[in-house]
Amino acid sequence: MKLFLKTPLAWRQLLKERTRLLIAVAGITFADMLIFIQMGFEGALFDAAIKPHRSLQADLVLINPQFQTLFSVKSFSRERLYQTLGYEGVQSVNPVYISTGQWRNPETRLERAILVWGIDPAKSAFNFPEIQQNLDPIKQLNQVLFDQAGRPEYGAVGEIFQKTGQFDTELNNKNIRVKGVFSNGASFAADGNVITSDSTFLQIFPERKPDRIEVGLITLKPDAEPLKIQAQLAAGLPKDVVILTPEEFAQIEKSYWSNGTGIGFIFGLGVGVGFIVGIVIVYQILYSDVSDHLPEYATLKAMGYTDRYLLVVLFQEALFLAFLGFIPAFLFSIGLYQLAYTATMLPIFMNSQRAITVFILTVIMCTGSGAIAMRKLSSADPADIF
Repeated sequence: MKLFLKTPLAWRQLLKERTRLLIAVAGITFADMLIFIQMGFEGALFDAAIKPHRSLQADLVLINPQFQTLFSVKSFSRERLYQTLGYEGVQSVNPVYISTGQWRNPETRLERAILVWGIDPAKSAFNFPEIQQNLDPIKQLNQVLFDQAGRPEYGAVGEIFQKTGQFDTELNNKNIRVKGVFSNGASFAADGNVITSDSTFLQIFPERKPDRIEVGLITLKPDAEPLKIQAQLAAGLPKDVVILTPEEFAQIEKSYWSNGTGIGFIFGLGVGVGFIVGIVIVYQILYSDVSDHLPEYATLKAMGYTDRYLLVVLFQEALFLAFLGFIPAFLFSIGLYQLAYTATMLPIFMNSQRAITVFILTVIMCTGSGAIAMRKLSSADPADIF
C-alpha cells in the first residue's frame, strides 16, 4: 500500500499524452457500455419472462412435464389438480388457462398477439393488488383486465380507461370490454397480457376443452411443509404432471430462454466481445506507453528500481484507466437503459449487482492488459539509455 501511495509516476505517465489518455478512456467506456447493454438486456429478458410466474399466488404449481415456456404452453387434465385435494396439507386449488389471442387496436384496426390468462374470478391467481381488487367486474362474461405496461401498439388502453372507466375492443374477433388495468409488462414471450374469467376464456377460445388447463395452483394449509407435500404429490400422482414450487416454475422459463434459444448465447457473446475489445484497447495504450518511455523505465532500473516496482506502476496506470473508463460508461448506460425501456417496455434498469460486476470485469480487463504489456517492460535494460 505504501508503494502505491508513494508512486505518482503512473498518473504522470498517463497525463503526458492526454490525447492518448482520452482515446483510452473512450475505448474502455465503449467496451463497458457494450457489456452494460448486453447484461441489461439479458437481465431484462429473464426478469420479464419470469415475472408472471413469481406473481402467481400459490405454494405449489402443477404443470405438464413438457411445459417449457408461456410462449408455447402445454396443457394437462384438470382432474390431476383436483386429485391433490385428497392429500393432507392441501387447502385449496385454482386452475389457470393460458393461450395466445389476437388483440385488435380499435383505432388502427390492427391485430397483435397477446397472452390471455383465464382464472377463477372467485379466487385471485395473482398477487397483484390491482387484480385482487378487480375480480368482481370480470365475473361477467366478456370482461377483462388489461396489462397497461404492455406494448403501446395495443392502443391507449390505460389512458382511455382512466378517463371513461372502460375500453371496448375485440379479442379473437369477440367483443370484450376492459374493466380494470394492472401492470406486469412486456417480455420476449408476450408483448402484453390480458386476464379474464375462465368462462370468458372458453368463449374467446371455443376450441379449448374445459377440462384441459395449463397451470394448477395449489395452496397449502398454514402448518403444512411445502417440500414434504411436494414429495408426496410427486410420488402419488401420475407422471403426466410435475409438481414444482413457484420459483422452480420460474426457473423452467428462465432456463428455456437461457439455454433453449440462441438469445442467451447472443447476450453472453456480446459481453465476451466487449471484454475482449477492452483488453485490446488497454493493451495497445499501455504497450505504446511503455514503448515510448522505455528509456525512462531503463533509467529507473539503472537507479536500482526493481521490475516489481515498475510492474506496480504499470498496474496503477491500468487501474486509473479502469476507473476513468467505468464512470462515464456507468452514467451513459443509465440513460441508455431508460431509452431502451421507453422503446421496448422491457424492465431494463441499472442495479448495484450489475454495476459491481462490470466494474470488477473492467479491473480484470485493465490489469490483465497490464500483465500482458509487462513483457515489454521487463525487457527494459539500462543499456537502452545510451
